[in-house]
Amino acid sequence: MESESVISDQLSVISYQLSVEKMIYRSFGILVFGLVVGAEAVLATGALAQEPELKVGIIQRFGDELVDEKDEIVERIEITSTTGDWLTISSLDGQQNPENTTEDESQTVKSKKIILQTIDKPLDEPIVSERVILGNYSTFETAENNANFWRSVGLAVEIVQPGRWQVWAKRDVYDSPIIRRLLLQSLADNGYDAPYLESELLSTIPQVTINIDGTEYHDNEIAIDTQKSRVRVQATSNKSQTNRIYGGSLQLQPNAYGNFTLVNHVPLETYLRGVVPYEIGANAPQKAIASQTIIARTYALRNLRRFVADDYELCATIHCQVYKGLSGATKRTDQAIANTKGLVLTYENELVDALYSSTTGGVGASFSDVWEGEERPYLIPVIDAPSPLWDLDRYPLSDESLLRRFLSLTQGFNETGTSRFRWDRTSKLTDLNDDFRRYLTRTNHPLVNFTTITNLEVTERSRSGRIITLLVTTDLGNIKLFKNEVRSAFGPPISTLFYLDPVYNQANELEAYAFIGGGFGHGVGLSQFGSYNLARLGWSANQILAFYYPGTKIEPLNDDIIFFSQSE
Repeated sequence: MESESVISDQLSVISYQLSVEKMIYRSFGILVFGLVVGAEAVLATGALAQEPELKVGIIQRFGDELVDEKDEIVERIEITSTTGDWLTISSLDGQQNPENTTEDESQTVKSKKIILQTIDKPLDEPIVSERVILGNYSTFETAENNANFWRSVGLAVEIVQPGRWQVWAKRDVYDSPIIRRLLLQSLADNGYDAPYLESELLSTIPQVTINIDGTEYHDNEIAIDTQKSRVRVQATSNKSQTNRIYGGSLQLQPNAYGNFTLVNHVPLETYLRGVVPYEIGANAPQKAIASQTIIARTYALRNLRRFVADDYELCATIHCQVYKGLSGATKRTDQAIANTKGLVLTYENELVDALYSSTTGGVGASFSDVWEGEERPYLIPVIDAPSPLWDLDRYPLSDESLLRRFLSLTQGFNETGTSRFRWDRTSKLTDLNDDFRRYLTRTNHPLVNFTTITNLEVTERSRSGRIITLLVTTDLGNIKLFKNEVRSAFGPPISTLFYLDPVYNQANELEAYAFIGGGFGHGVGLSQFGSYNLARLGWSANQILAFYYPGTKIEPLNDDIIFFSQSE
C-alpha cells in the first residue's frame, strides 16, 4: 500500500460526491451514535424520560439461498397472536394485494395467524447485481476499523454482514458498473489489491408470500402489531424449528443482500429479558446475573450502529448478543433486570465497549489482542483469579515456553473446573485442509485451490498469550492469519489462547495437529464463568465489573452519556 491521500484522478466523475460525503463525516468531528428519542423525551435533569426501543433482527436473511451444507436457512415463518389477542398486519410498501382483492381495498388486515414464505419471482429481463467488497472479516470490530481506514482516504463505505462481516463501497455512491470498475482500477493502481467485485446475473428475485386465513398476499414490507405487545414466532429452517414469544412488535423488511429481515421492535428492558437468561444462565449466582445484566444493557446501547445498512440495529446471535425473546425469562433474571434498571457501565462519560466471553482461560485479553482498532484503556490483560497467581510483567505469555507453562496450571483460577477452562483437540490434516479451503472460499483468497497444508506455525503472540499471527504453509504458498481469523479458519480452536503440537505417523509424515489451549471465546472483558466464582466469594456486581473493566463506573443511563464516539 502506498498512497493514503488521494484515490485516483480516474474517479473525478464521483469526486464531488466523495467530498460532500467526507465533509459531512468530518463536520461532526466526533460521531455520536445514540438512540433517536427526540428532544421532547429528555428531562432537564439529564435522565431519559422514556425507555429506549431497540430494533433487533431476529431472522436476518429470510429468503437467502443455501451456500453449503453448514448453512441454516429459514424457509417458513408462522406468526401467531397470544391468547385473547389479534395480529394487526399493515403494508408498508403498498404492495399488499391478494388475487381476489382490488387495489383500493384496505392495506391493514387482522388475523390470529399469518404464514410467511418466499418464492423466486421471475424477472422480465435479467439484471446484474454487484458490489465492490473492500474487506472481509470474521468480526464487526475489525470490519469497522477497516471501514474507518477507507473513510480516512475519502471512500464512502458501509458495513454489512451477508455471512462474514464485509466492508462495501457504498452502493448509492458507486451506483453504476463504470464507476465501480473505475474505483477498483484506481485502488489497484494505488497498491490496494485486496478489494474485489462480486457480481451475479439474476433472473429471479425473492418475493415474500403472506398467507392470512387462506388468502395469499404478496408484500415485501409489513408491520405486525398486537394489543398486548406479545407475539409468537415459529421459524422452520432446513435444520431445525424454533418457537418463541417476543415482546413489542415485528416488521418484515428488505435488507442489503436482496432478501429480508424480520425485525423485533422491543423496549430495552424487555429485550434484556430475552438476553440475560441465555447469556449468563438462569442458575448463575445472583451477583453474576446482575453484572451480566448491566453489561448486556451497555453492550446493546453502544452497538446500535452495527446494521445501519439494513435499517435495524442489533442481531439475535453471538455476533451481537444471544436474544431469544420472552420464552426463557425467569424470576431470577427478571429480578436482576428490575434491580439494575437503567444502569450502564461507563468510562469517561461514554458507554464502555462491553465485551464479554464465556471463559478467558485464566487470563483476559486486551482489545488489540483480538481485533484491529484503537485500544480501550479498560480492556487490558488481567489474570482471572481472585488472588495473584502469575506476574504478566515478569512472565509475559508472548513467550511460547511461558505460555505452555501457564496453560499447565489448573488450580486457583476463577474458572478452575469449568469444561472449557483447559482443552486439547486434535484434528487430522485432511480435516484441517477442508476447514481452510472453506475459509479461503468465503474470503475470496487466490490460493483457495491448494492441495494440502504442510506446516502451521505461530509467529507472534500478545502479552496475554493470544495468537497475533499464524503462518499457514501450503503447497501453493504461505498465508498469514491474524488474530481472530485463526478461529474462523480452523474448527478445533475455541479461543486464540493455544499452542500447536504436530502429530506424525509411523513413517514420520505429518498427519495431524494437536491444539492445546484455554478459554472459550475472545477472552476480552468479563468472563461469565469467572464472574460465577467471584459472586460465590461474595463480590458485588460493582466489584466484579471493576475487576474485569478497570477504571470504569456504574451509573444510571442519562442523556449526558455518549453512547459511542469515534474520531476520524
